[in-house]
Amino acid sequence: MTQHLPHVPSTEPELTGVRNFRDVGGLPTTDGRMVRRGRLFRSGHLANASASDAAALASLGLHTIFDFRNAADQKLDGADVELPGVRHVNIPLSDPADGAEFWRMVRDGDLDQLRSLLSDGKAADRMIASYRRIITDRTAEHSRVLHAIAEDSVPVLMHCAAGKDRAGLSVAVTLLAVGVEREAIEEDYLKSNDPRRRYAVRRSDGSPTGSSTEVMELLSPLFEARIEYLDTAFDTIEKTWGDTERYLSEGLGLSPETRERLRHRLLDDKAPASDG
Repeated sequence: MTQHLPHVPSTEPELTGVRNFRDVGGLPTTDGRMVRRGRLFRSGHLANASASDAAALASLGLHTIFDFRNAADQKLDGADVELPGVRHVNIPLSDPADGAEFWRMVRDGDLDQLRSLLSDGKAADRMIASYRRIITDRTAEHSRVLHAIAEDSVPVLMHCAAGKDRAGLSVAVTLLAVGVEREAIEEDYLKSNDPRRRYAVRRSDGSPTGSSTEVMELLSPLFEARIEYLDTAFDTIEKTWGDTERYLSEGLGLSPETRERLRHRLLDDKAPASDG
């Protein structure tokens, strides 16, 4: 059962040009510990970071930024702002050739195209398939990230374009590796639906129907964090490897020693004191 933790006021900087930024600290583990604050951050891309945003990010003492966008994403949104002394590592978790045309139609397509592309559950089905594929096909990439964190790459920021899917899955996998409770992982994942965190949908269609209610409803499954998407990832782990432990050890190649180093890097040293 998930611990009911006392409310701790947010100390996250208010960023104006970076969406969906947050500190993942404070989440409970199954053995009574918590993710340490100031160690693991997540966000959308950093291309639109203002000067004050960059200063706030620099103040976090980041060691590494993992950017999970592909070349098509970076062409659309731009390169991340550079932070002095911070290592930037680009590890694409999706193929730019797989979906570049799709996202062009999302941005430029007319209503009839969007209906054909996204209606009748097709948008949600696409997201579900994407989550399943990242879990099965990107084990080497997730292994690389976790081994880097275990060695020295903290504090760490993980981001993609919107900060909810590729970054969301990578954060979820990281939290699984250090024993965070599944309910807490889900709760953090769903925070991406907060209106102030949501990715700004870019539509080039300036016609009255370009951002109509119907268009926004068609696009909604692509830009929402839905628990069914994350559940698909968890179910895929179980169907492919049998359980989380085998996924971590066989799928991602994490030894017990590496997982202990991950816990040392990311978790508080002691379990919180009991009220009883």
